[in-house]
Amino acid sequence: MKKILAIALACVLCMSFVAACAGGGSGSGGGEITLVNNKVEIHGALERFADKYFDETGVRVHIQSYGGETPYAPALSALFAGGQEPELFVFEGIAGYEDARNADRVYNLNGQAWVADTDLAYISPTDGSVAGFPVAIEGWGLGYNVRILQEAGVDPSSMTSIAGMKAAFEAVDAKRAELGLEAVISMTAGAGMEWVTGLHGVNAYLSLGLAYNDTSVIDKLNNGEVDRARLDAFAAYYDLVFQHSNQSTLLTGGYDQQLADFSLEKTAFIHQGNWVDPTFDELGVSFEMGYVPHAFLSETTDGIFVGAPSWYLVNARADEDNIKLALDFLNYLASSPEGHSYMVEDAGMVPAFKSVTLKPEGPLSKAVQEWSAAGKIYAWHQNEMPSGFGMGTLGPIFFNMANGDLTPAQFADAFAEAVATIG
Repeated sequence: MKKILAIALACVLCMSFVAACAGGGSGSGGGEITLVNNKVEIHGALERFADKYFDETGVRVHIQSYGGETPYAPALSALFAGGQEPELFVFEGIAGYEDARNADRVYNLNGQAWVADTDLAYISPTDGSVAGFPVAIEGWGLGYNVRILQEAGVDPSSMTSIAGMKAAFEAVDAKRAELGLEAVISMTAGAGMEWVTGLHGVNAYLSLGLAYNDTSVIDKLNNGEVDRARLDAFAAYYDLVFQHSNQSTLLTGGYDQQLADFSLEKTAFIHQGNWVDPTFDELGVSFEMGYVPHAFLSETTDGIFVGAPSWYLVNARADEDNIKLALDFLNYLASSPEGHSYMVEDAGMVPAFKSVTLKPEGPLSKAVQEWSAAGKIYAWHQNEMPSGFGMGTLGPIFFNMANGDLTPAQFADAFAEAVATIG
């Protein structure tokens, strides 16, 4: 926990420093640019890579990180409102892209050397140009502790339908005292954690069980409609998750507490993605982990959610010389041995570039790679909802069910009413 807090403190201290440096043009070391990152888990790794890059090129890349309990999108908006224009920042899906495009911040990346090395560059839906550099491949399901499930007599391969999920939760709960558990699942739904529910949680409703290119549910949502039978099943599943969660962590705990519950083996499951691997490594967590699907349907849904969740955007409103520095940095990141080592060995990511031959060591990243290699994956559609809708509108509805104010049926009603306001 101390290490997590130290990372967060470093991020806060970094803010005041970066404000003075961002957009500063060429400096004594060959130039300075700023990258705004949305994963506090990789802040340290990204800073270490930036230091190596400075040693190699004389260009200083300042890293400013938000995430965890300080949501990224509002923090980035505050930077822009304050007149800061970082050369590189992260966007997540079409809503983030459109916000950047409407503000004339999208730089055309056609012809960059790294583009031919990936299938996951962000392509502008308006003109087909390359607009984003894929940060990584990420994924999530319901993470589990291998030892605890074995001792509880639960076969994770049985957890591919709502019946299997319910049976597994009940089996673990029945042995909770014997296993030394405080709860079955480590989950958060409170203030500041709406991205866990309103984005990652909602994606189960949007894509579970569908072909990777099937956009029928997200298309319907963006037209103000829901699939009510699917939504009812989804609501019942999350009510089940909430019932089996540590109530203190669920309602008032933050990101650190959620990870602590699982890392201290006080829960059998965690609702997070493979981006937590670097934090678990910092904490010295060494037990085996894996993923099962968020299987809320009665039929078998044998897959987890895998995709490129975010992209680096080169800010077209930055100084022209600094744009060139940003482009050079991205090419170095994608093509150099140092960049490959940073992505896989230090940041624990699953890289989006074909030329990377290194394999991740993190247990959840390994699991993502295994599910992906088996072709058992569902798409990411949460970032295709209207900007702010998932966290700002749907997130509080999850909290109201978590705290007992809504039944699953009332949750589905409120969800459907919120969706009806779209369009």
